[in-house]
Amino acid sequence: MFDRRTFLLSSAALGFLGASGCATSGPRQSATDRDRSLDFMLSTWFQEDLRENPTFATNLGLDTGELSFLRGQLGDASRERLAREREKAAARHRQLSQFGRSGFSNAGQLNYDIAMFRQALGAEGTRYHYGNFGGRPAPYTVSQLGGAYYSVPDFLDSQHPVRTREDADFYLSRLEAFARNLGQETERVEHDASVGVVAPAFILDKAIANVERLRGTQAAQTTLVRSLARRAAAASLGGDYEARAAALVSGPIAAALDRQIAALRTVRRRATNDAGVWKLPAGESYYAYALKANNTTTMTPDDVHTMGLDQVRDLHSQLDTLLRGQGYTRGTVGERINALNREERFLFPNSDAGRAELLASLNRQTAEITPLLPRVFNTLPRAALEIRRVPVDIEAGAPGGYYQGAPLDNSRPGVYYINLKDTHEWPKLGLPTLTWHEGVPGHHFQISIAREAGELPIYRRTGGFPAYSEGWALYAERVADELGVYEGDPFGRIGYLQSYLFRATRLVVDSGLHHKRWTREQAIRWMVDNAAEPEGSAVREIERYIVWPGQATAYKIGQTVIGGLRGEAERRMGARFDIKAFHDNVLLGGAMPLTVLERRVREWMAA
Repeated sequence: MFDRRTFLLSSAALGFLGASGCATSGPRQSATDRDRSLDFMLSTWFQEDLRENPTFATNLGLDTGELSFLRGQLGDASRERLAREREKAAARHRQLSQFGRSGFSNAGQLNYDIAMFRQALGAEGTRYHYGNFGGRPAPYTVSQLGGAYYSVPDFLDSQHPVRTREDADFYLSRLEAFARNLGQETERVEHDASVGVVAPAFILDKAIANVERLRGTQAAQTTLVRSLARRAAAASLGGDYEARAAALVSGPIAAALDRQIAALRTVRRRATNDAGVWKLPAGESYYAYALKANNTTTMTPDDVHTMGLDQVRDLHSQLDTLLRGQGYTRGTVGERINALNREERFLFPNSDAGRAELLASLNRQTAEITPLLPRVFNTLPRAALEIRRVPVDIEAGAPGGYYQGAPLDNSRPGVYYINLKDTHEWPKLGLPTLTWHEGVPGHHFQISIAREAGELPIYRRTGGFPAYSEGWALYAERVADELGVYEGDPFGRIGYLQSYLFRATRLVVDSGLHHKRWTREQAIRWMVDNAAEPEGSAVREIERYIVWPGQATAYKIGQTVIGGLRGEAERRMGARFDIKAFHDNVLLGGAMPLTVLERRVREWMAA
């Protein structure tokens, strides 16, 4: 499967763009005409993308009506598809450039600037002929965090509906497509290895173990079969869906998994422990591209590294004062927080009962902050939020927490997933900040408000930029603090600042790995010592940064820009500054590159 944000161009769109480009050379169009022409073009592209990305259509709840056939597809994961996407990305960028930037209303100008950033980025990415294309740069097709084996089972279980016999039949069609996707990705792994793109040995070891775990589970016991059987029975659909799904899992899917395991083992013989993308073809420029894609700024790897070191020093100073106030005076800041994180009073039992208690605490924290939000927000989301455990099948390599948005019609809730492989990796003093980040007023808040903003075109309501969304979620942790969630709770405040320290540390270790050629072990030790991250969690984090270069830097860079814009607005506007209006200005336009957000907010300040 592909990342949902891809760059496509059909012949129909090419024809339209040609006509649009000719119009600009004649009599000047009115702003309204230009806006409508651009909107038609971008809407056409969105519909084309949707047909090429069926799982995204399901995620948005748009696989209905004339698009209901998409519910039985996963999309094409072949090398040939990647080649077509590169060609279309370059073509879209050329056509949008020919369309021109002049003659728009303010709203049309914003649409153009966001689209142009995305298309220029897509065109730049066409030079790298390995890994995934479009969306998050990921140089390795299959890893402990990537590949059909990783994403499809949970997608089918949590997002594919099973309410009718047609839904169940489409589920079976997607199981057949799953086997094809596995085979296509295996071919890409073999091709990439032939041009020198091999994941580090320790990454391949975990990927192989994950795929083997899925392959080693009896068909009837897999999530793939149990999910369909359970939901078909609940909907009283009848039929032999369980047996049909089990036949697919034990037949073509098992064969495809066997082939992928064999290919990964073969590639593993060529692997080294070099962690950074600097070792790949055009690796240094690939990392600079990954930073631009994730941060939507012009910061260089050295800029990112220096920012991280500066912010780590500042946060260490703040935490040192708080720790001394609680009687923790001996050792470095990292050593003292690590000691705190091991104290029994701050830990949930690492048992099923402890996991249930932890989830209950997250739900309680969400319920407590929700009534406070109208103090600082005019606009609140309508979508419901659920908090769930990361599926056990993938928790060994999965991130600590992540969010899955609700569809456009809110027929499913937004979901905040937390990895509960080891509850001791979630000390109580730092856990609330993750809830503010992933839930409200963080990801669930921002993504739901954008998807519910009916006045925006759909391509703006559903788009995403890492530094904007992750920056908002980290900024939301500050908003929670300002709402008083840590009043009378000095250890909670320590946990809050440690969360910021953790994200600042990411700037250092990500650029350390991919630019300064740090080893995996060097980066893990730096994170444990400086961010006070438990070692098991630090290992998963560092290995995540290795396969998603640049992504981890988006959080602190995005938060720094959003927080800086707020500070600038407070200074410039004085008594006119309204925090609710500021938040509306940042949120109601949907996701956008930071460079575009800066211009938008400064225009609001001036107006």
